[in-house]
Amino acid sequence: MVNGGDPRITAAGASTEQESPVVPPPPREIPTANIPPPRSTAPNRVNLTAENQSLLNSVRSATTFTVQERDTCLQSLFNLMTSNEEDGAAQFREVVSRSGFRRMASLLTSDLDRFLEMARNKNGSNRIQELLGITDDVDIFFVNAILTRFFHIMTHREASRVAMQGMRVFSEEKKTAMYNYVLHHVLHLACDRVGYAVLKQIIDVWSGLGNFSYRDRLLYIVAQNALYLSYHAHGNYVVQHALQLNDLRCTHNVALSLSGYCVRLSFTKLGSYVVQKLLDTEEGAVWVVVEMMWYDGETLVRLAESDYGNYVVLKALRVMWERNRRYLFWNLAKKLMPYVDRLRGRNIGAFLYWLR
Repeated sequence: MVNGGDPRITAAGASTEQESPVVPPPPREIPTANIPPPRSTAPNRVNLTAENQSLLNSVRSATTFTVQERDTCLQSLFNLMTSNEEDGAAQFREVVSRSGFRRMASLLTSDLDRFLEMARNKNGSNRIQELLGITDDVDIFFVNAILTRFFHIMTHREASRVAMQGMRVFSEEKKTAMYNYVLHHVLHLACDRVGYAVLKQIIDVWSGLGNFSYRDRLLYIVAQNALYLSYHAHGNYVVQHALQLNDLRCTHNVALSLSGYCVRLSFTKLGSYVVQKLLDTEEGAVWVVVEMMWYDGETLVRLAESDYGNYVVLKALRVMWERNRRYLFWNLAKKLMPYVDRLRGRNIGAFLYWLR
């Protein structure tokens, strides 16, 4: 016997070692509560509202619309573009992705009044901007719509953001078309209560994009019309912004346009702002002070006594002192010294007393 086991005789006469039956262990219970469900490879889709599903079906299937169908479709599209619902942006992206960018762009711009209305809405403006710059054949719909309603778009805060985004992402050919429209409407934009701020932004954007040729042309138009704009409630801010760029050519052109009018401008609130910006520049400050020297002491003291002109005269003196233009400084101060008693109670009076 091997290992002391009991032999078992088989039918073949061979003896084998008796083996104990092997009992498998009970199966382990694996907790399933924390096991995540299997991942789905299907893309997650947004459940469209009934209105948006109907809009999608219409966009994908119809080649032409009756007047009634078109109006219904455009109203649904307007609701989609301007929706404030929590999933409004997701609904928009889902409809666009399933209908196609070209179809959506064509429908969006098929009614320019509705397109303008959507662009003026905050949500609508944001969603139109998402569609810009995707492909050149899609952009053609948008650039044509923008140019057709150019002034109305550029003089609205939200709608102008659509045009500004287009200037960043459109092809060079389309950007050029928009740049030329801006140059054509510079003065109209500068004198509009919203357009002037958009124009200032355009100057900055063109500088950032390296479009110095177009920017310089825009600044030239502003400088050539600086006198007119300096008296305007909105236009004067465009002139101020142009001077803040410290562009030597622009500063020279503005100073040339305002030559002979700086003292008269300084008596007015808006004009005094422009003259003070001119005093901030190296070349412009000399132009202003030299012009002041043309006037007699009585005129200058009246300017120094005025509500707005006193700031201009005081700044002119300080700038000349700080920049070591002592000849101009003392010539201007001497013209005012005989009237120092009349200037008591004003900052410039205190400054002149200090010089005594």
